[in-house]
Amino acid sequence: MIVDCHTHIDFSGEHADASQRLAAVQTVDKCIILAENSESSEHVNAALSDYIGRNGKKMFGFGVINPVTDNIGAKSLKTITEKLGLKGMVLYCSEAGFHPSHSRAMQFYEIAEEANIPVFFHNCGHLSSSAVLDFAQPYLIDEVARTYPGLKIIIGSMGVPFVEQTIAMVRKHQNVYADLTIQPNNIWQVYNTIVAAFERGVMGKLFFGSGFPHARADECIETLLGFNKLMGDTNLPTVPRVNIRNVIERNTLEVLGIE
Repeated sequence: MIVDCHTHIDFSGEHADASQRLAAVQTVDKCIILAENSESSEHVNAALSDYIGRNGKKMFGFGVINPVTDNIGAKSLKTITEKLGLKGMVLYCSEAGFHPSHSRAMQFYEIAEEANIPVFFHNCGHLSSSAVLDFAQPYLIDEVARTYPGLKIIIGSMGVPFVEQTIAMVRKHQNVYADLTIQPNNIWQVYNTIVAAFERGVMGKLFFGSGFPHARADECIETLLGFNKLMGDTNLPTVPRVNIRNVIERNTLEVLGIE
């Protein structure tokens, strides 16, 4: 089972076209689509639900929520997961400008934990100039993980550029995972991220992701499987291929309790 746990769709752009997305996910068995950060979470979540309903035998959606401004009650969350059929929630703390342990966010996590809904922190990546980089630091999620040990937490894109913080969080908390979304052309970054994760013994807590449309699953898989050739004939450390293959083939949906 290959699950791409990190893909996006822009309903105002070309990537809303189902044929392009279906072609991009042929390499994988399932994929998770993360709703984009928006001023209207309700509109985006409804659009994502409709899209998956029309095209998504292989697709699972994570709705977006801003706990500071949105309705965070159990009834509202139930609407997102049951009525809209979305399987998790994604938070954009840095783009939306709120601390991961904001008081209202903590209320949301409590409800999500009780409902067994995983939470994806998409705090890094392609940030706008107005994003608050301080709020992207993975160590800020430590209080959340300690307070709600039953909440499944995914740190997106290895928390780049704060990879070491992400590794520390994944190693410390049983309920914290990270997705190994890479940029195939960033060879040195890919190399250092994987070696650091292997040396710290957290490869078993990583999920595979492509970051589509910024990269394709087949490109990422090819780069990962050829990892030990990235540095050519150097004497730099390598990582056993089986460890990398296990990340690619990990059943993310099962780990997160998604049916």
